Amino acid sequence: MECYFCRYNKEVDFRDVDTLKRFLSLSYKIKPRKKTGVCAFHQRRLAQAVKRARFLALLPYTSE
Repeated sequence: MECYFCRYNKEVDFRDVDTLKRFLSLSYKIKPRKKTGVCAFHQRRLAQAVKRARFLALLPYTSE
């Protein structure tokens, strides 16, 4: 399985909420690499982008 970001030559951006939601579970937890197929480099960037989006209230921390 090839990394989504490597395949489409996309940057991980905390403002791109629709893309970030693909890598979150229903309870808004970050999915592991084995489930998403993202490479280690982009998984680290993805985790940081999700945390930034949560801090700026673009994404919720949990589902209620």
